[in-house]
Amino acid sequence: MKMVHMAAFTLAMVGALNWGLVALLDFDIVETVLGSVPALAQLVYILIGASAVYLFATHSTDCKTCKP
Repeated sequence: MKMVHMAAFTLAMVGALNWGLVALLDFDIVETVLGSVPALAQLVYILIGASAVYLFATHSTDCKTCKP
């Protein structure tokens, strides 16, 4: 489960950084890197969204600060 958590966390951070770059600089790094393969770029966006849902659903059991 640690590998799944680390992969989800990494993808969520990539998504967060990408949205920050889009907002600040109008620069979409996922499109820049994978824009020539639209299906792959869409898959990355889907994986980023799925990782955010996974982290949201499992946060209370994984987070040392939020754990009762």
